[in-house]
Amino acid sequence: MTAPIAPPVRSALRRTSPLGDAFHVFDTTLRDGAQREGITYSVADKIAVATLLDELGVGFIEGGWPGAMPKDTEFFARAAAGELALTTAKLVAFGATRKAGVRADADPQVRALLDSGAEVITLVAKSDVRHVERALRTTLDENLAMVADTVRLLVDEGRRVFLDCEHFFDGYAADRDYGLRVAEAAVTAGADVVVLCDTNGGMLPMGVAEVVRDVAARGGFRIGIHCQDDTGCAVANTVAAVQAGATHVQCTANGYGERAGNADLFAVVGNLTTKMNLPVLPDGALAEMMRVSHALAELANIAPNTHQAYVGSSAFSHKAGLHASAIKVDPDLYNHLDPTRVGNDMHILITEMAGRASVELKAKELGVDLAGRPEAVGRIVEAVKEREAAGWSYEAADASFELLIRDELATADANAAGLPPAARPFTLESYRVIVENSGGSVNSEATVKVHVGGRRIIATAEGNGPVNALDSALRSAVADQYPELNEVELIDYKVRILAGHAGTDSITRVLVTSATVGAPGPEEWTTVGVHANVVEASWQALVDALVYVLPTTPATGP
Repeated sequence: MTAPIAPPVRSALRRTSPLGDAFHVFDTTLRDGAQREGITYSVADKIAVATLLDELGVGFIEGGWPGAMPKDTEFFARAAAGELALTTAKLVAFGATRKAGVRADADPQVRALLDSGAEVITLVAKSDVRHVERALRTTLDENLAMVADTVRLLVDEGRRVFLDCEHFFDGYAADRDYGLRVAEAAVTAGADVVVLCDTNGGMLPMGVAEVVRDVAARGGFRIGIHCQDDTGCAVANTVAAVQAGATHVQCTANGYGERAGNADLFAVVGNLTTKMNLPVLPDGALAEMMRVSHALAELANIAPNTHQAYVGSSAFSHKAGLHASAIKVDPDLYNHLDPTRVGNDMHILITEMAGRASVELKAKELGVDLAGRPEAVGRIVEAVKEREAAGWSYEAADASFELLIRDELATADANAAGLPPAARPFTLESYRVIVENSGGSVNSEATVKVHVGGRRIIATAEGNGPVNALDSALRSAVADQYPELNEVELIDYKVRILAGHAGTDSITRVLVTSATVGAPGPEEWTTVGVHANVVEASWQALVDALVYVLPTTPATGP
């Protein structure tokens, strides 16, 4: 037999939640979450994911199924070799009970769990009589023996064992006693937690709460909960289970998982901590939620969900003018909590719904004080509404909105002083773009004529497309006057056909995201352009992108 693992020595540096072992936040992103379509983690990715989850402060990280998946076997081997240094979490190996008719110590899959080196092991077991008889094709008593034998072997080898009762809720509806017999077999053999799994994801909160309360009253063992999201209730079901007595929650980052996904780790932790006063993460860790969520999305190669609870970039965004008016008085009136608690921030969106309060708050967010400028605020509100009606949108283009404010204030100040309006850093005389297909090779060439620094400049450049050629020509024309533009690069470009339009002559909206290269965590900004001609819409957005980082030329006398 494999030698038992010595009880772990808890480092003085190990961060623990105030609840310690009394409540478990168990993450299964690397096992259950990885079953989402489109997610494929390399071993290096898995190590990076585990490191981020550990930084957040979860108690357990299920790393995968060693022995069944070669990549998971390698992950546990590399973790044991020191490539993964956890300061908060325990690494968990996942596997199944022994096969029917086979001794636990002779089952290669059970042996692989021991060889993984994981201190904690989660076993999945059938708890629905229909699955035992039809899927496993064995007897109910043999299934109980499979559970007991495997748990006992792992516990005797020094492992801590959690039991996932697969299809527990469906099985409970068919036979409310057999699932308890499975749980009791595991607990009697030494399992610490019995996890009730809504494997098909078909439960609703009231049903989950009823079953958990009944099991708690009848069983007398520690209960965990694992919910899929097929009814859109995985988070609510998890919270309902905790309220009914569960003290172990299994979740995945951003709700990743098979079919509709799993209970979202960040929503569950946010609800438990801020709504139920259960400090389930180490002190200070809650403020890391948004950062960790977005970093994990990048590793999964999935765009962050902007409308995700707590950690989405739009989770505390306000669009309606009525909301903004109240927020101006007290942000708590329309925020269910201070967004900084979860590492997020409040945003005011500028649309045709914007009122004076929205514009003032958004300007303040952008560092522009409009207090005492009611006429300017009114003109900005009207300009936004007129432009929105023509297809412009400033919701995702803060830089263009800030330029609109700057231009309005500069014009107002110049008029008040009897001076001509302040000039932009450069002005367009004309541009021309040529696209040529020569022998299957497509090339673009752009020529721009601009006035900058009192000079008329003509510049020509080639590019892999008309927008790239225009961008290069414009930069070439103004770079001598403004060398700082050499540090600006375009990092994203989006084109959208506006609603209500169709065909190749449709009105298009272009969003350009730029960044200052070389700067720490480069600052990014987004600008917008709208026109029936996609090249002109792109030009508008490109010009705003460059003007945004340049100083405003003050108004001067005649």
